[in-house]
Amino acid sequence: MKESPIAFQTTSALPFDEAVARAREALAKEGFGVLTEIDVQATLKKKLDVDREPYLILGACHPPSAHRALTAVPEVGVLLPCNVTVSVENGTTVVRAMDPASVMGLVSAPELAAVGAEVGARLRRVIDAVGS
Repeated sequence: MKESPIAFQTTSALPFDEAVARAREALAKEGFGVLTEIDVQATLKKKLDVDREPYLILGACHPPSAHRALTAVPEVGVLLPCNVTVSVENGTTVVRAMDPASVMGLVSAPELAAVGAEVGARLRRVIDAVGS
């Protein structure tokens, strides 16, 4: 797994559709629901007549963690949900998840650090599950 200041990333030997299915399964196993889904490829084709490789954004929510975060700092809702992407880049399936610890770190609230760390651990397992 590769990590950047904002995301966890892996490549997968799975074709795009299978990687999406595995990401959904892994998210569910970790207690996440998918609240939103954005098909970037289809949207850019429709709005801009741009062709690109598949790129899907899954807006994932872990309800107990979201509740804790929103109870502590209501405005943190603008940083939710946790986005997970599955894309094809140069013929390779790539899976990424945002690093919630880095996002929660933008807010000076110690109770959010714990939420970010816990959700981050769950998202790392999701990324690992799709990459393996």
